[in-house]
Amino acid sequence: MRSRRLPRKALTAFAALALAAAAHAAHAADLRVVTSGGFAQAYKDLSGAYERSSGNHLVSEWGPSMGTTRNAIPVRLARGESIDVVIMVGDALDKLMAEGQLEPGSKVVLANSPIACAVKHGAAQPDIGTVDGLRQAFLHASRVAYSDSASGEYIKRELLDKLGIKQQMEGKAAQIPATPVGEIIAHGQADFGCQQRSELKPVAGIDIVGLIPQEVQLTTQFSGAVVRGSSQPQAARQLLNFLAAPDNANTIEQTGLAPVAARH
Repeated sequence: MRSRRLPRKALTAFAALALAAAAHAAHAADLRVVTSGGFAQAYKDLSGAYERSSGNHLVSEWGPSMGTTRNAIPVRLARGESIDVVIMVGDALDKLMAEGQLEPGSKVVLANSPIACAVKHGAAQPDIGTVDGLRQAFLHASRVAYSDSASGEYIKRELLDKLGIKQQMEGKAAQIPATPVGEIIAHGQADFGCQQRSELKPVAGIDIVGLIPQEVQLTTQFSGAVVRGSSQPQAARQLLNFLAAPDNANTIEQTGLAPVAARH
């Protein structure tokens, strides 16, 4: 049988496509990103769109902004893990920047996050719309959980004092390392708990009661930055600018955060 040859024009076009694909692959970057829980859902919801638009591939991991657990972002950087981008609580990020762990000038503010409280799905919901209502919710709970990150540190060091119940909560309020507070509540290990709203919202098996009152509220800023020594600093900055783009504000807002970028 006579072999069928492709026309010269077709071969030329095919070669051009192959070269374009090879060039695209050569310029694509693998970005290793570690984000804390407060921005995790927003990051997950936007990561696919970033990969499609940029051609880059995200290698995503999770860890708290502070604390001493193995996957905490400061602990990862201290042991020299190869990371390109961190997304975390703004104050904790500023500390790492001051220590020289992050590229100067690379910080991008992404969103603000208020604290909310939750109960197990179907359980009676306390009224926490007032400071006294929040106080009573803490006192009437058998077991209370809060995180080992920004919101939990605030609850432990300031909020319980503001509510005048620090002594009464000893022995029945616990700071939870690494595990989301919502999961502790869903599994029945606590019947009331508080954390960033954006961290509670993705958890199945709980009902979010509401935000804590404005008089005692703490809004946490989430920011991202390029890790010093990143092998892909340009792509890392591109990712942060993408996440902060006004077109993505609505997606961020749907996760329970208050986006910093104004929507179009």
